[in-house]
This record gives sequence, C-alpha cells and structure tokens, in this order.
Amino acid sequence: MKNFIALLIVALGFLVFGSLFVVEEGSRAIVIQFGKVQRDSDTGVTNVFEPGLHLKLPFFDRVVKLDARIQTLDEVPDRFVTSEKKDLIVDLYVKWKIKDFAKYYLATGGIKSGAEVLLQQKVNNGLRSEFGTRTIQQIVSGERSELMDEAMEQASTSSDELGIEIVDVRVKQINLPLEVRNFIFQRMRTEREAVAREHRSEGKEKAEFIKADIDARVTVMLADAERNLRTTKGEGDAQAAKIYADTYTQDPEFYGFLRSMDAYKSSFNSKNDVLIVEPDSDFFKYMKNGLSK
Repeated sequence: MKNFIALLIVALGFLVFGSLFVVEEGSRAIVIQFGKVQRDSDTGVTNVFEPGLHLKLPFFDRVVKLDARIQTLDEVPDRFVTSEKKDLIVDLYVKWKIKDFAKYYLATGGIKSGAEVLLQQKVNNGLRSEFGTRTIQQIVSGERSELMDEAMEQASTSSDELGIEIVDVRVKQINLPLEVRNFIFQRMRTEREAVAREHRSEGKEKAEFIKADIDARVTVMLADAERNLRTTKGEGDAQAAKIYADTYTQDPEFYGFLRSMDAYKSSFNSKNDVLIVEPDSDFFKYMKNGLSK
C-alpha cells in the first residue's frame, strides 16, 4: 500500500511538472498540439505565451520558445548590378523580428539560421530590383536613403509570408569588384600620367621660351656693351692721339723720349724677352747718351 501511494505521488509530481512551462524574458512561446499550432477556439488567433509560468497538457502539448527580440542579420557581401550594367559589391545588415509566431514556425521550423537564409534571399531580391534601376552615382549619392527605404518596403512585403517584420535595412559599404577596381585604378593612373606628361611638355615649352628670351636679352646686352666699349675705346684712342699730338707740337724731343720709354716697356715686359739689335741702333739712343741735343 505504501509503495502504491509513493508511486502515485511520483506520478502526480511528473504530471504537475509536465503541465507547467516557463517562458523567459525576451522570448515568446507557442504550443504545438497534435502536430498543429494551438489557437484560440473562438477567434482562431494563435496562442502566444508571454514571459512567465504557464500550463499545458502533459504528454500532448509541445512548447516551442522563440526569441522575440530584434535580431541582426549581418549579410555576407553580395554582388549587385546597376542600370549601367556595372557590378557592385554591397555589404549590408538587416534588423528584423518575429511578427507572426505561428507563421514563422510553420515557414522556418523555428530555426533562426534557416529563417535568416530565407530572409537574406528576399532582401537581396528587393535590393537587386532597386539597384537595377539606378546608376552608380545615384546609389552612392544622396539617393541611398531612398534606395534603402524602397528596398525595405519590398523586402517587408515578401517577408510577411515568413512571419517576419523587417525593422531596418542599411548598407555598410559599397565596393567595386576587385577586377573592376584594378581596371579603374589603372585607367586613373594612365590618365594622371597623361596629364603629367602634358604638364611637363607645357613646362618644357615655357622653359625653352624663357631661355630663348633670356638668351636674346643677353645677346642684346652683350652687343650694347661691345658697342659702348668700342665707342669708349675709340673716344679714348682719339683723346690719347690728341694728347700725343699736342705733346709733339709743344716738345717733339720729349714726345720722342716718351715714345721710346713706352717701346722699352713693351719690349722688356718679361725677363725671358730677348731682343737682338745693333749697339749703335737708334732704339737705344736715350739709354746711351741721354737726350740728344
């Protein structure tokens, strides 16, 4: 009898324990009864259990707990084509949450990773249609916010069948494919080199012009200096000739003496100079006898 009572108490304990379930904060729960989602018998609305302690039928009801918080889907960068048939690598993220728990469970089995795969496909489809109607300039300019709003609207419409509400869609980064970037960088480098060659050519042309102008000015200045030199020298020679003439007129003997001194000075300018003349030559008359009378 005592064993029967103990067995009965244990059975009642299992029955009570199997009739209770706890929903944690940030989660919601639905009950699967006989393979179907439990709904209100009057309204047909899915019974969604809030955080707390709840009752269920033991052995017949299966509780599925789902995260009701906002989730972040950080997508792998994907390739999109613009209206110009240009490829772009777009890195974005999606904020989403469960809107209809029964529909979400039936569509995804309550598996978050499977839900995100389906959601990513729908978001990317919406983005492709929006990217396909815009140019690169429109995408990277101020129209990006409009693009994201329209993409989110399309994705929200298509994600309703998953029981998901899309809270936000944002592009983190837009890049060109590696092969396109290399091509663009090479083209930019070629264009910059062409501009540099053009600038160097213009600089060389200006340098040649400046050099020619300076050479012309130097030539004119040298010619003017040569002309002034000859003019000054001519005037000096004329003045010297006049002085010599005036001296000769006043004292021919003294003039001859000065001319002889100049001749001596020019003839014996260096110690290595050698002059062979006859001793009685008139060249040395002032050195032999002094001034002639």
